[in-house]
Amino acid sequence: MFSTLRYVNQPALSSAAKSFINNGVAKRGMSIAALNGFEGKHFISIDQLSNEELRGLLDLSKKYRDTYGKGSSVDPLTAPKPLTGQSVSMIFQKRSTRTRVSTETGMTLLGGQSLFLGPSDIQLGVNESMRDTALVLSRFNSLVLARVFSHNDVLELSEHATVPVINALSDLHHPLQTLADLMALEDHFGDVKGKTLAWVGDGNNVLHDLMLGGAKLGMNIRVATPQGYEANEGILETTKKLAAENGTQDVFLTTVASEAVKGSDVVVTDTWVSMGQEEEYEQRVKEFDGYQVNADLMAQANPGAVFLHCLPRHPEEVSDEVFYSPQSLVFPEAENRMWTVMAVMAAQLGKM
Repeated sequence: MFSTLRYVNQPALSSAAKSFINNGVAKRGMSIAALNGFEGKHFISIDQLSNEELRGLLDLSKKYRDTYGKGSSVDPLTAPKPLTGQSVSMIFQKRSTRTRVSTETGMTLLGGQSLFLGPSDIQLGVNESMRDTALVLSRFNSLVLARVFSHNDVLELSEHATVPVINALSDLHHPLQTLADLMALEDHFGDVKGKTLAWVGDGNNVLHDLMLGGAKLGMNIRVATPQGYEANEGILETTKKLAAENGTQDVFLTTVASEAVKGSDVVVTDTWVSMGQEEEYEQRVKEFDGYQVNADLMAQANPGAVFLHCLPRHPEEVSDEVFYSPQSLVFPEAENRMWTVMAVMAAQLGKM
């Protein structure tokens, strides 16, 4: 079933990216070794990772793509299955194409099993307490992955679970998406240290971890959000601290999209209306006027700048001209969701 799995639509790598990857292969073993202490840890937000663990997860993700992806000489059916006998329960309060498909497929490629628990299967914290759910699932499964509305839910699960927990999205953090984004950027640019990342849109969970991860890798962060839609202040302060520690420019904040994009190498946006905010659609679209990423806005960025969006996207957020252009890395970015969740699961179980 999975023998034909291959990654597609990958843009041609730049010479800098090829050099970075070729040099990195030799160092990959050392960086992955930094994950030896990751066994048993929860994966809740990017700031909880050391720089070495972040590097290790990105390199392990690339290793898995090399093993199971396009161009590999290894047949996925006979490839190593380090997670044989392991399982992950996947709690989904919020639906998602990429999170479910990437986790189920990735776990299968690594030899394990996954169990989907949607809102009709489990009412988290309603008919059964969060504590009891965590303790019961820990008896059955090796890992618990949760895609929830409230960040407090994933925190409570991690507090009581006796197996590692993965935050697959909460209202405050989306760390799996950041791993996929950073992997896409390294595939394109090579070393991203010194590159400038501009966010245009809602100051949401995707931005939070991308700021944290980008700063850890030495990227300059520029953020444009409408008034009233700013990033979480505490996470912003953590990002500023990480920026200083990693020798980047101070985080630049504005309410004008073009100001953030000017001089950037990466332009990122996300949905303006997240799940559960549907009643705010008309108000949000009005207040985000001028924030669409289109050709005019991308022209403010540096030559060779690229575009990211975690999907699903809506036309008011980004024009087709940009979304389907050679500047867009959205589909490699989406594919990387599988390689990165595979790396997180394997590292948590100490079976890399």
